Amino acid sequence: MFKTARMRKIRIVTLDKYVAPTVDALHESGLIQVSDISDSVQQDPELAELVTPAKATPYTGKLSSLLMKTNGISELLGNSLSEGHGLKDLAMSFISPDLPVQKEVEALDTEAFIEKAEDTLAQVEGKTSVIEGKLAALDAETSELKSNKSLANRLSNFDMDLALLKDSKYTSTTVGRINAESTSEIKNELSNLTDELEVFTVPMDDKDGEIITVVTLKEFSDDVYSTLRKFDFEKIEVGDVEGTPQHIISKADSRLLTIESERDAVKKELRAVAEQWDDEILALKEQLENEKEKNEILSSFVQTKDSYVLEAWVPVKDTEKVEQLVEKCSEGHCAFELIEVEGTDDEDVPVLQQNGWYAKPFEYLVDMYSPVRYNEMDPTIFVAITFPLFFGFCLTDAVYGLVVAAIGVVLLKGLGKIKESMHSFGWILIWSGLWAVILGLLTNGFIGDFPERIAGFRLPTVFAPVEAFKHPDTILLIAIALGLIYVNIGFIIGAINNLRYGNTKEAIGSQIVWFVFEAGIIFLALGYMGMLGMIGLILGGILIIAALGMLVWANGAYGLMDVFGFMGDVLSFARLLALCLATGGIAMTVNILAVMINGMVPFAGIVLAIIIFIFGHIANFAFQVLGAFINALRLNYVEFFSQFFMAGKGKFEAFKAKRTFTKVKN
Repeated sequence: MFKTARMRKIRIVTLDKYVAPTVDALHESGLIQVSDISDSVQQDPELAELVTPAKATPYTGKLSSLLMKTNGISELLGNSLSEGHGLKDLAMSFISPDLPVQKEVEALDTEAFIEKAEDTLAQVEGKTSVIEGKLAALDAETSELKSNKSLANRLSNFDMDLALLKDSKYTSTTVGRINAESTSEIKNELSNLTDELEVFTVPMDDKDGEIITVVTLKEFSDDVYSTLRKFDFEKIEVGDVEGTPQHIISKADSRLLTIESERDAVKKELRAVAEQWDDEILALKEQLENEKEKNEILSSFVQTKDSYVLEAWVPVKDTEKVEQLVEKCSEGHCAFELIEVEGTDDEDVPVLQQNGWYAKPFEYLVDMYSPVRYNEMDPTIFVAITFPLFFGFCLTDAVYGLVVAAIGVVLLKGLGKIKESMHSFGWILIWSGLWAVILGLLTNGFIGDFPERIAGFRLPTVFAPVEAFKHPDTILLIAIALGLIYVNIGFIIGAINNLRYGNTKEAIGSQIVWFVFEAGIIFLALGYMGMLGMIGLILGGILIIAALGMLVWANGAYGLMDVFGFMGDVLSFARLLALCLATGGIAMTVNILAVMINGMVPFAGIVLAIIIFIFGHIANFAFQVLGAFINALRLNYVEFFSQFFMAGKGKFEAFKAKRTFTKVKN
């Protein structure tokens, strides 16, 4: 619980004929994290003379190509199945998502699997390619019709067949928009070019512009265009259209409606294919990913003429399982070398946390800060205890807490079934919400002061000495006491770490000194209160002076400034009181406004009061939950972790087959 799983390196040697079944078995078991052995080889000259780096299998490229093709088909089928889903379906996908049904698959060698995958994809592509072709043709026609319709709308004042605006064998026709105020000047300029041209203008609906049409011999077309460009001319490409603008628009609208019907029919075809093949394609996609990973992993091995060598991290408790598995797959043709990492530079050792059912979800919060370093204290259990408590302390409202817990249940029963992060987050919200309920009932937080102000009764669960708005001083003392205890736990862990690594001076100047300082304050307080008299005052003074001396000795003169840092860490826990009062204060304000509006506004007052009450508390809930989450994290990350946390480089990432949509036949 407080320590990560002990790890060791295992080096496995087996004959090349057994490497494929060995990799398959290790992949299914998920017991090891394969590491690149090339670094070890470079550090061992004798080994480097015997082996050469291995390469991924020749099948890797083919598997990658098939996987890309499968991803495209999977996306096409998935989009087809999800199309048309509304907000209700979206909400249900969060609350009660469809769980994937695992399809039984055969354990095939890579060559046989590729052949089967190609056959499956060929069957599906035979159906989808035709449908995609139909959709592409409809999309292209739709685009062309919309373009023609747009052109016709711009030339809507032309009462003529637009086909007449096309170039002929000898003439060129230029069409475009000009500013109406420039029409006369443009015509004069064009008339100076040649007598062999005709100019027509038609007003536009915007009244500021006109459509100009210039027909001339082809030899003058460039000169016409150059002249028009001087006058902010916007050319219109007429293209290959026929009929009057009104006819084109009417025909386009009619055909677009028909196209939508045709598209719906084609989409129904695609949906039918998706319903038939989607599960198969998802299973194939997962198989391809697994097969590709197995074939690529060989590039992390080294080889001789007849054998392969792999190196991997394995938890000590699983070492025997790995050895038995490899011996079985290789029919005993294997050898092992175990490399212990205890007492060595273990900074690069991957970390496998081993927390119980309650603390496990909170690993997610620890990992947000940084992976834990191997063989160091895993603070997850402390976070699991304090984060929900701090969150509840900040929120301190029973109803708000109940809503938070309910959201956690929805996540747990919904997306938590298919996403590990949502499963963890669901439990975090449940425990945090329950603490808010407990503390809210004790401190009289129930939608602010709703029971007494609106409902007319007092909660029987309220414990008067800790009622938030009557005894905030008590709440503050509890918050500071929690902070002092938690920071001291961090000092103890930090001191142990420093002493373990031989950093005695650091342990004295950064952790042990504060226990001396605190003892001095306690003795001073006891002496001041008369319980120990002058002895307490003298002992307290000596201990405080000794603590200051320890700071100077360990950190220099600037070390005295650490006193303010220590006080800041402890006093930072006063934020628990601040957020507690903020939640209750704003909730109380909403209640007061609702009651005032109800009394001041006749008839409609009750409706306005309900609106203010509901939306006011929703806004307060959202703001305070966010604040509680951030500040509960901060008290762990800044005030606690800073005392001892040693970051690692990464978590244990098992070489493991994904089995969401598939399961191997026994």
